[in-house]
Amino acid sequence: METLDELLERAEQSHGHMCAGQVLGVRMALLGCRMIGIEEPLGADKKKILAFVEIDRCAADAINTVTGCRLGKRTMKFHDYGKLAATFLNASTGKAIRVVALDSSREAADRAFPEIENRYQRQLQAYKLMSDDQLFKTEWVKVEVPAQDQPGRPVSRIKCDACGEGVNDHREVIRDGRTLCRACADGGYYSRL
Repeated sequence: METLDELLERAEQSHGHMCAGQVLGVRMALLGCRMIGIEEPLGADKKKILAFVEIDRCAADAINTVTGCRLGKRTMKFHDYGKLAATFLNASTGKAIRVVALDSSREAADRAFPEIENRYQRQLQAYKLMSDDQLFKTEWVKVEVPAQDQPGRPVSRIKCDACGEGVNDHREVIRDGRTLCRACADGGYYSRL
């Protein structure tokens, strides 16, 4: 595994800037991998790890940098909880740990570097040096990953009775005897012009 500084450099290159969220994401992923027994997430262990991120901010990109988990490979799952948290699953052992960034780490960063005026710069510096216990809460969890959510080829494909578009992996909805995509069944995030 690369050093913290090397991973932060790669995270910055991938994400486009360095920020406290990047530092927390890298540290979170390092801790999660270590706790579930993943030593080489980008090498020998790359088919063993899944990451479940709970926020769509900078930390998610940093977690991708460390773990190699990606939405397109179906090894990163996104649950929009708005929390700076992620769960790391060793798919070969079933061991899973949820790592949550503590709100108290912000105040700890203020105390660690009071001479730095900018709050974000204080956090950026402090999060590199603080202990895992000061930054994170961890809890062992159980994660069930159904067949339709596993990495690999789709397990099913149907056509929506309303729009005719294909729907993979049991994401369809049966309503009034019709097989529909979720957008046709419940309204989409878009509206047709």
